[in-house]
Amino acid sequence: MRVLHILNDVTDLGNGIVNTAVDLALEQAREGMVVAVASAGGGYQALLETGGVQHITLDQSRDPLRLFSAFQRLWRHVREFRPDVVHAHMRTGLLLAWMCKRVSRFALIGHVHNVHDRESILMGLADRVIAVSQSVSASIVRYGIPKDKVRVVLNRTLGNLRQEPIEEVVPALLSKPSIVTVCGMSYRKGIQELISAFAIIGQEFTNAHLYLVGNGPQREEFEQIARQSGISDRIHFEGFQPEPRAYMLSADVFVLASRRESFGLVLIEARQAGCAIVATDADGIPEALDWGRAGMLVPPRNVRALVLALRELLRNNEERAAWKESAKIGISNYRVEVMAREIRSVYEELTAPEKFSTQRDSGQGEINSTDYGFKI
Repeated sequence: MRVLHILNDVTDLGNGIVNTAVDLALEQAREGMVVAVASAGGGYQALLETGGVQHITLDQSRDPLRLFSAFQRLWRHVREFRPDVVHAHMRTGLLLAWMCKRVSRFALIGHVHNVHDRESILMGLADRVIAVSQSVSASIVRYGIPKDKVRVVLNRTLGNLRQEPIEEVVPALLSKPSIVTVCGMSYRKGIQELISAFAIIGQEFTNAHLYLVGNGPQREEFEQIARQSGISDRIHFEGFQPEPRAYMLSADVFVLASRRESFGLVLIEARQAGCAIVATDADGIPEALDWGRAGMLVPPRNVRALVLALRELLRNNEERAAWKESAKIGISNYRVEVMAREIRSVYEELTAPEKFSTQRDSGQGEINSTDYGFKI
């Protein structure tokens, strides 16, 4: 099977969508598929090539002239690569692929990694739409994507070729007890609530430290909030870290306080690291924590509930140890080969001989001028 993935870029800066797509492409190549990734490029480009995945440069900047040029380039690449499946991970790439599909023969997959606005309905142009959680599935169906098009495949990326085995990761040196979060510094991630909760907890546990790993648009605002907490010397903004699992391995408690979260891939890594986890009961987070069996769930935007959960884990060593063990139960279900197998089954729904013509040469001609008002 020949698969072409379309992404905005393949930067190695902690973007969960990019990480998941790169892991999937590498695993598919390892399993014998012929795989290419079309994107504007980035730090994972060399890794993809080493793993047998062809990289195709495709700039999808949202400018009318550049988009027209991107469509022309993608159309040429489709003709040359001749994919059985085009797998779009973002809306712009999906729209470009849908236009190419008008004159070529391939199955089109739209992968909805985040669903925070109604523009996600554009993914419904695909033949099948993969949602990363039951919560995302329910949302896009409400937006208007037909339910019979949607398939749920959880983000499962452990054991990927992008990261070294966790057994080889050196734990970070953190002050104890340590509370750690790994996420973008934005209001959507609940950083304001987490700092407010720590300002209360920190008065009771005077040796506790909070480590915020990641960058984002509101970082300076959160640093200002931390300075007003009275214990800012114990609130550490660590910025982007290429190996955040080092912090997870040293954490006494791992927190994800998101207001919205389609799945929470970082929770799977925290579970593998054996963290005692506190997370909000928001969107797809319960699914990443096996509906509360692998971590404590609290309401989003609720500082008091977050304080109570942190207090319980920090003062009760046995409770904390029990949650650490619970986090690891069933973690093998989140290996990347499981995700690749489930996604392959989605592909095969569309590429089975009785459903998919092998006469892909039909897409070798011109685009009809009546379709878009221009020719290539």
